[in-house]
Amino acid sequence: MDETNSGYSKHVGGLKIKKIDDKNFEYYAEVKEMHLNTAGMAHGGFLTFIADTGMGNGAHRAADGKQCVTISLEMKFISAAKLGDKLVAKVKIQKKTRTLVFLTCEIVNSSGIVAVTSGVWKILKA
Repeated sequence: MDETNSGYSKHVGGLKIKKIDDKNFEYYAEVKEMHLNTAGMAHGGFLTFIADTGMGNGAHRAADGKQCVTISLEMKFISAAKLGDKLVAKVKIQKKTRTLVFLTCEIVNSSGIVAVTSGVWKILKA
């Protein structure tokens, strides 16, 4: 199930996806006015949405289409993203077990790293 442009995702602009290989995916978004905080930078919640959605979608793909839910998500904000920035979220599946998927995500703009994330997803029973 590709949830990058449905439900909650469609309210914040969705994401475009590109599969690199079986363990690497890229998700694309542009910082718009509605994504800014009062300081004029991309809101941390928007960046977290990108990472959580991208990694969750990657977990779903690694789990052969089974539904997955976030168990943990650690987000580190490195630099600011501004209005108009084109963001790329580079998602990597680090390991898949029978019940868990471990992933990382690096969000970058034209200036460099914006945020890095790691997380664990639980594979749900059908």
